[in-house]
Amino acid sequence: MIFQVLMAVIVAKIRKLEVLKALIKPVFYPFYIVELVYIFFQINVFLGNYQFVSYASILKTATLYSLLIPIFVYKLYLPALAGSGFIFVGSILNEMVEHANGGKMPVYPTLSRLTGYFKEGMLDNSSLHIIGTPDSHYKFLSDYIDVGYSILSIGDLFVHSFVFIVFYYGIKAVTRMLNGGNLIESDS
Repeated sequence: MIFQVLMAVIVAKIRKLEVLKALIKPVFYPFYIVELVYIFFQINVFLGNYQFVSYASILKTATLYSLLIPIFVYKLYLPALAGSGFIFVGSILNEMVEHANGGKMPVYPTLSRLTGYFKEGMLDNSSLHIIGTPDSHYKFLSDYIDVGYSILSIGDLFVHSFVFIVFYYGIKAVTRMLNGGNLIESDS
């Protein structure tokens, strides 16, 4: 999720919003803590320790709950609703692929092989993923967007856009509060 936060920061900087003042607000601290745990999990996977993978669903839930804090504090109800729509669409896309492939998501590792994040045989006992083959269905919706430390699908990008939306609109809300309720934002 670091990438989504970074993208929100870049867009907010371009729009001349108060990024640093927003990011140090305590409402974002729970998200940062969950992200640190996620980074710890990623490092363990990179080192070949998969014992924490079973906690991934708990981490996803914790991420969602941690984002509810800025949503309620800054009353980001409409952006959150839009973000929820993205989560819904992304989940449907992922479910379509999994359903068409026997309940598992095909994975096409490229860069992750070079970084060492993905190792041969890694998915042999996975209940969630399989190595993608020419016979896999909906390859264009499978996990093929390889960033070296994670392999994402188009559906995952939709799901992860929720983080971008909450952070961007959270930064925007803080900027508005710092300017006495008026938002001074560049349209460039």
